[in-house]
Amino acid sequence: MAEVENVNSVPASEDTEYGFKRPEMYSTNIANSITSYGRHVFVLYKTPEAWLSHIEEEGLPQRFATLLKDRKSDLLVQTKLNVCEGGGSDGDVLIFPDMIRYKGIKDTEVEGFFEDVLVNGKPWRSGRQEELSGTFVFVCTHASRDKRCGICGPVILERFKKEIGSRGLTNQITLKRCSHVGQHKYAGNLIIYSPDSAGKITGNWYGYVTPDDVPELLDQHIAKGEIIQRIWRGQMSLPGGEAEKVHEVIPNGNRVVEEESKAFTGGCCQESNGVSCCQEENSKPKPIKKEEKCTKWFQPLDKEEFYIGAAAVGAVATIAMAYTFFKRSG
Repeated sequence: MAEVENVNSVPASEDTEYGFKRPEMYSTNIANSITSYGRHVFVLYKTPEAWLSHIEEEGLPQRFATLLKDRKSDLLVQTKLNVCEGGGSDGDVLIFPDMIRYKGIKDTEVEGFFEDVLVNGKPWRSGRQEELSGTFVFVCTHASRDKRCGICGPVILERFKKEIGSRGLTNQITLKRCSHVGQHKYAGNLIIYSPDSAGKITGNWYGYVTPDDVPELLDQHIAKGEIIQRIWRGQMSLPGGEAEKVHEVIPNGNRVVEEESKAFTGGCCQESNGVSCCQEENSKPKPIKKEEKCTKWFQPLDKEEFYIGAAAVGAVATIAMAYTFFKRSG
């Protein structure tokens, strides 16, 4: 395995303008700098050296990008699209948080795949798929799109390779070079998909990453699930409609507890085209309770009850009259 490229090997002029020493580094609070989404599709296609500036404008990536744009309203989950290096596997598609690899999708099969998997949430009819496991790290190295990613990304990637090898994690962590993820000014940019303590796959984005941050990302985030706040950009929305989640955060190495109270979007209760599949508790119709307008004394009496009542009233009247007569005669 090649030794990690030293940051100082980047020409000084490029390092100060495009690399880790550029003035814009750490100039902005980057927390929550990603748009909400619930699914991420990566199309394996060629290598970064061969990518156009807008890689979504050619070949297989273009087919996916066009369908995502034209059929956005048909998707129940907000979906992001990226390209990552093929490495001899052009046409494969990785989907997170599903953790599934669909293999060898051809241009003529994209529309059917899109309909089955992304629109209807069903297995692809071809059956060419396999489950993924472990952690996936995607590092933006899209140099033809922005030179900052082209300078920073490869250096970060090499540091990951060295640290993963020294920790014996080669079979547990997959590294991929990927296309533009947004906000070049935050380079180095990377995304980590890994299971949390409950086994759920989470997608966390980091920016302003330098090679010196790589050991911490491996030991804190990937190994323990602890978010490193100072370089954290945000997280993929979690399935299940969780409204609050407490994260253990490592700001500058000191552990604190940070409470996140952002509502989940993209799950069951996410409204789509004005329709939501969930009903709030206070919107459920309550059973109507009928009022009893009359008490029992004023309900209509049957014949037998009438005679009994009349006799009782007559008896009371007779006793009253006898008592009055007795008092007068006395």
